[in-house]
Amino acid sequence: MPAADTGTSKAQAMERNDIIDFKALEKELHAALTADEKYKRENAAKLRAVEQRVASYEEFRGIVLASHLKPLEQKDKIEKKTVPWNCHSTQRKTSQDETTEICQEKTRLQPETSAEFYRDWRRYLRSGPERYQALLQLGGAKLGQLFKTDVGFGLLGELLIVLADHVRPADRLVVLGILRSLAGTGRFALNLSLMSHVERESCRGLFQKLQAMGAPRPTKEGLGQEEQDLEELPGGLQEEERLLQELLGLYQVD
Repeated sequence: MPAADTGTSKAQAMERNDIIDFKALEKELHAALTADEKYKRENAAKLRAVEQRVASYEEFRGIVLASHLKPLEQKDKIEKKTVPWNCHSTQRKTSQDETTEICQEKTRLQPETSAEFYRDWRRYLRSGPERYQALLQLGGAKLGQLFKTDVGFGLLGELLIVLADHVRPADRLVVLGILRSLAGTGRFALNLSLMSHVERESCRGLFQKLQAMGAPRPTKEGLGQEEQDLEELPGGLQEEERLLQELLGLYQVD
């Protein structure tokens, strides 16, 4: 009997070993398929980044890390509403005010890296007013932090075009701050030299508008126009005008 029991136990053990754990196999197969899909997706993102000739490793890495994101479908898009630029103003809107009504997203643009900014700039901000509003919301300090290493190929010109098309007198100081921060980013001179003719013309037009937004003042003998303007301005405005003159040189505007 003991010998028979031993044989039976061995047979049962062999039968248990022969039982296939389908759940474990399914889990292993799913993990392998997920890893394979991730490899293919990230490899395709790397190839796209190389074709786009991204300017920095940070942008390259951001594109790869965001490769799992999918474009929003029509039903997924955030509802937008149109609100006046200055909702507290009781004065009649001018034609410029009407054209600068902003379609604001329910959630503010809050990128933490240049790659996130570039993604949101392309995916969510389609119109000029939306992009202009986003730049004002972020401000010069945040933009300078995002693009400390490099603004990125082609993006500098796009930013200048948006600012040139939508700048308003009330935003003059904020826009000057944005321009100053962009001028302090890495490889700024190189990015400036790579701008297209259209982008250069927009840059020139932007500074012409910023100059025109300063109040004209009567001339004094013995002083140049620029010196007269600075002499008669309050302290804060003097600094603003000096900043404008500095930016004219940095952006190589004649």
